[in-house]
Amino acid sequence: MKTALLLITVIVSALPVQSQWTANWIWQSADGPTDTWMCFRKTFSLIAAPTSAIAYISADSKYWLYVNDSLVVREGNLKRGPDSTGGYYDSLDLAPYLTSGSNTIAALVDYWGVQGFSHRSSGRGGFIFQMNAGGTNIVSDSTWKARLHPAFSACGTQPNYRISERSVRFNASADIPLWYTKSFSDASWSSAVTKGLPPTTPWGALTKRPIPLWKDYGVSNYANNAALALPRTGAVTLKAALPYNMQVNARFTVSSTTAGLVVSVNSSTNAEQNLIAQYLTAGTGADETFEVPIWINGDTICYTIPANVTLRAVSYRQTGYNAAVAGSFSCNDTFYNVLWQKSLRTLQVCMRDNYFDCPDRERALWWGDVVLEIGQTFYALDRNADLLSVKSIRQLMYWQRSDKTIFAPVPAGNWSSELPVQMLASIGNEGFWNYFRYSADTALIREVYPRVRDYMGVWSLGSNGLVVHRGGGWDWTDWGTNIDIKILDNCWYFLALKAAISMAAISGYTGDTAGYRTRINSITSNFATSYWNTGGQYFMSSSVTIPDDRANAMAVIAGLAQPQHYAGISAVLTQQTFASPWMEKWVEEAFILMKNETASLMRMKTRYQAMVNSWSSTLWENFPANGTPNHSWAGGPLTLLSQYIAGVAPETPGFSTYHVLPMLESLTAVSATVPSVNGLISVSDSLTATQFVMNLTSPSGILALVGIPKKRAWLSVTGNGQTIWNQGTFATNIPGITGAGEDSLYIKFNVNPGTWRFVAHLTAADIKKGAVKPLVNNQTLVQFRRMVSFLNVSITTTEKYNVSVFDMSGKLLRRYVGRDGANVAIPNSILDGGTRFIRIDVGGKSYVKKIVISNN
Repeated sequence: MKTALLLITVIVSALPVQSQWTANWIWQSADGPTDTWMCFRKTFSLIAAPTSAIAYISADSKYWLYVNDSLVVREGNLKRGPDSTGGYYDSLDLAPYLTSGSNTIAALVDYWGVQGFSHRSSGRGGFIFQMNAGGTNIVSDSTWKARLHPAFSACGTQPNYRISERSVRFNASADIPLWYTKSFSDASWSSAVTKGLPPTTPWGALTKRPIPLWKDYGVSNYANNAALALPRTGAVTLKAALPYNMQVNARFTVSSTTAGLVVSVNSSTNAEQNLIAQYLTAGTGADETFEVPIWINGDTICYTIPANVTLRAVSYRQTGYNAAVAGSFSCNDTFYNVLWQKSLRTLQVCMRDNYFDCPDRERALWWGDVVLEIGQTFYALDRNADLLSVKSIRQLMYWQRSDKTIFAPVPAGNWSSELPVQMLASIGNEGFWNYFRYSADTALIREVYPRVRDYMGVWSLGSNGLVVHRGGGWDWTDWGTNIDIKILDNCWYFLALKAAISMAAISGYTGDTAGYRTRINSITSNFATSYWNTGGQYFMSSSVTIPDDRANAMAVIAGLAQPQHYAGISAVLTQQTFASPWMEKWVEEAFILMKNETASLMRMKTRYQAMVNSWSSTLWENFPANGTPNHSWAGGPLTLLSQYIAGVAPETPGFSTYHVLPMLESLTAVSATVPSVNGLISVSDSLTATQFVMNLTSPSGILALVGIPKKRAWLSVTGNGQTIWNQGTFATNIPGITGAGEDSLYIKFNVNPGTWRFVAHLTAADIKKGAVKPLVNNQTLVQFRRMVSFLNVSITTTEKYNVSVFDMSGKLLRRYVGRDGANVAIPNSILDGGTRFIRIDVGGKSYVKKIVISNN
């Protein structure tokens, strides 16, 4: 118990709280009101331009910071809620913008004053600023000038209850031109009203912003800019096309001689996004240029222009989470390339203050979605993405309640319901531990494990040795019907137990592992006996009357299904499609784990066909293509294609060792770039009738396990031009490469960092050399016996073995699995009266025999 208390103390201090505040929160006298835009100014003198001027800035809710006429921060601060009482602050160096002599800092602050699914409103607007500029302290206090910005007012159209952000209405006639500049006189402005030093209520303790400021891509023209035929005068609605669904600040230039005419801007492709902007013309006849301060998203931005207004130009500013696209995937099937790209675009548009389920309807940190999003980042984005993952993990656990339950979305002001299955997915093998598997972030696991431990204790096993169902605040497991909740409860809890054992071990809580193992053993002992239907050959509980594809897939993912169950499970996954896009990733992955990547890719293509064909550049919430058009939980194929089809994944946490084990299925060309924490891994594969080529660039400091897929009856393999394997024998003393054995699927090598070219050969010249191993050694004897309708293969071994049949070109025709000395029968339809190569894989060795079959 003492250890736990000590670790909790570390956790509390792990949030980087800025405790040395001398600045006050400032505002106007009133606490709000809701949807208020305030202007603040401070002019001061410096003896010399500072070399460093670190500023700490926070606001409720967002701010725009100007220093000496330059906009330095666009939409600063994060939505409130590192825990249930506190907020965030930004930290940045303003020295490049300061000069000797007079300086002016100005801030525009937008106070929402509304609860939402991703923001807990304090109920009071506020701004705080603190800076040491070469020994001169500048702090927000009553010497700052403040006034309400008169051009902003409440918009009649506001978003739904899930979103805290407010729509914008801006009356250009009431604007304060150049109010943020040094030359502007604020003599008539009131003094700011101080509201207290941090950690005063209601803002609480402030935590340093853990993620980068937004990436500003600059101003761009729309993709269909020429077709918009601007300028044009008169009532019109224009749809301006973006290159893809992205987060943007819409811009336009208009002119009119009539004041108060309303120009409206919204996303025309996202019907559920009711964040809009309304601009009321000044009516001077001069050009009026406006950039909407709030971001919206979509494939198309809609401008509604009234009569007597000339629309002269439109453009947009793309902003977003600052993580660059660093990963890639491509193959010779365009379908999978488009699906990977749409998954990427969906991921990007669902990242900002938090990961989102969707950027239009909710902007909420639903952790079921986050489980999949974090996995996608490791194959698509640079490692800046990890900062958002850490923030998300901390938020989930620091909002833990006194009864030890956790819930999402958080931070939240109007949501508090636990979704138990999603919470298990979050803290378990597919969530927190998957993050660790790719990042090796031991410190974070140690920080959050005590809270994970508490949540694991909320769950219990019943008298049948299986998980007792918990409904939580919302008894939701997946969209759709036929949800086998009893099986899914056990699978998700089983995965959480596996992760908890590993987390406890690295966190110094080794005493916890025995209890976890006891529960694992209980579920393992009772799962199949309770749920396996021997007649139908599937897992099913009394919760449903039809076998559920989700439940059967998760039995494979959890490791509760055994190989003898796979044939029946495969039939269920082929026949049933109850899973929503959230659960679909694990259904397709289950096929892969059962060594049936062909079925996985076939199901992927069937289920995602409508989304790939859709007009949307991003993926939809539900199958076939409905709900919100940008729901990142649908992006599971991005991970599957990179992790399994390209075959790149960590062997040990953080890619200190990793493997490249491509599963090409029917593909003949696959390439991928993976942005690991240790550098970029680049691989490209090509397969012909007689050759397989892999080009690999492996970063320094890490080791790769490379597998040459046995898609043909290869006779030799070279690495950078040297023979490294020949007819079942690994070469020795090859610099940088050592043999790592064979199995039924791969010839494997341990490979040092560097650039490598591997070539597996099967040529006519190889065949003429008689490169055939005798099918006998001191342990194994293989015999072939021609029967009427099949060729019988018998082998004297107690090991599992594989029989693969290839044609003369080296194409794999069929693979059979044998065990315990059982015979394998190869039907005539496979032999087809021609010459075949038959390869036996057993005991880590391969044997090849040339068979000539006559139809006579």
